[in-house]
Amino acid sequence: MSELHLPWLEMSVLISAVGALWISLRPDPDRARRKSLVISSMALLCAFGAWQDFGTLHTFEAHDRWHLFSGVFGDDVFVIDELSAPLLPLVALLHLLTILATLRTKVQRFSFGMALASEAILLSTLSCKHPWMIIALLTLGTIPPFFELRQRRKPTRVYTIHMAAFVALMVLGQTLWSFSDGHNLQSIVGVSCLMGAVLLRSGIVPVHCWMTDLFEHATFGTALLYVASMAGAYAAVRLVLPIAPGWVLHGIAIVSLFTAFYAAGMALVQREARRFFCYLFLSNSSLVLVGLETVTAIGLTGALCVWISVGLSLVGFGLTLRSVESRIGRVTLNEYRGLYAHMPMLAAFFLLTGLASIGFPGTIGFVGIELLVEGAVEFYPLVGSSVVIVTALNGLAVLHAYFRIFTGTQHAGTIDLRIRRPERIAVLVLTALILGGGLYPQPGVASRYHAAIELVAERSALFPREFTPTVDDHQVTHVSPQLESLFVEQE
Repeated sequence: MSELHLPWLEMSVLISAVGALWISLRPDPDRARRKSLVISSMALLCAFGAWQDFGTLHTFEAHDRWHLFSGVFGDDVFVIDELSAPLLPLVALLHLLTILATLRTKVQRFSFGMALASEAILLSTLSCKHPWMIIALLTLGTIPPFFELRQRRKPTRVYTIHMAAFVALMVLGQTLWSFSDGHNLQSIVGVSCLMGAVLLRSGIVPVHCWMTDLFEHATFGTALLYVASMAGAYAAVRLVLPIAPGWVLHGIAIVSLFTAFYAAGMALVQREARRFFCYLFLSNSSLVLVGLETVTAIGLTGALCVWISVGLSLVGFGLTLRSVESRIGRVTLNEYRGLYAHMPMLAAFFLLTGLASIGFPGTIGFVGIELLVEGAVEFYPLVGSSVVIVTALNGLAVLHAYFRIFTGTQHAGTIDLRIRRPERIAVLVLTALILGGGLYPQPGVASRYHAAIELVAERSALFPREFTPTVDDHQVTHVSPQLESLFVEQE
């Protein structure tokens, strides 16, 4: 296995972990915010360095240069591949922008130490491929939101029950699979438990109430960062996709599609902005699982592209709602607010990110949704049509929320509601990424296609009868001509 030129992965994890410990010892919220910005920026530089370093190696997988955490899981604990390479800087960037967009009205309630701890855990999770290590880190990642709920004296029962079930199913499923031959009843039960864990962590109906409960009782920033990484999708790729028989993947796709429909309909009728955002995110993230379980190169490519586009666009969408909350309190959708005149940049960004999440032309989500539909049609024609309907419903929900919050009346306020400089920086960065990825999508799509080929090839080791496409198999000839050129590898 190739080796990175510098220990980028472990540096990013150590910087976040040590920074979280340091910040937790400093009770002053304003100083904690400034220090967190520096620490998170350093972690982002390391994560971005790992991505670029990996790109220079021209390989599908590489391990870190240091081996500080080697031991029971071997020397290659921290590994970067085609799948995780862009996800690492994405997670680091989202944490940095969330911290940056936290105004003084929110610093007393938002825990910067917990945010950095969660960042360290997420970077570690995305940097490893060993199943038991992933399970341990996913378990560890459930702890920071629990502590925040306890500190805020909010109910923890719903969250605790669901996350305990998630951990138990992962441990039981991986244990049964590890001690089976891969083809007996024990292995089927193990894979089924892992599937249940993925569905639970992803908030699939009917085990989604923990997600709405988290948005209701935790701070918006903490809830946003906890769901934005889509750890359930990562668990599906690493723990389920390589070993699950076809009927398991089809089952995940069906319930995920039903969840996408259900959540899109619920987003249309919500009267509280946080619950609206929760259902909108749940609908879009469920589409990622639909694409992942098609096990075709095009479908997987679309799902991986949507994964990144949803992370960028809906985190930006959530940060906009959070900024509005910091000015007027909890936002409801049962009346018109008329805030456009007071915050036109936030209003424009709200609309941009919302439309990007449904694949509006010219945004980063457009190509991903198009590929997802192409792959879903190949999987089953009705699934492709359903994906189109879900995105249409989500678009209606976004426009409904936009009109309710920013139009319809004249807002009479006595305080200045204009966008602040930190928020403006976060808005401009995300806008550049959303529009840049939409206007020049080829590098991102090519990278996601290579990752999809690797995932399908990894699965073929256990299921050799399934066709494993390669770049030379011309599997992209059935897609639209506008998309075919996106798969050409840039030498």
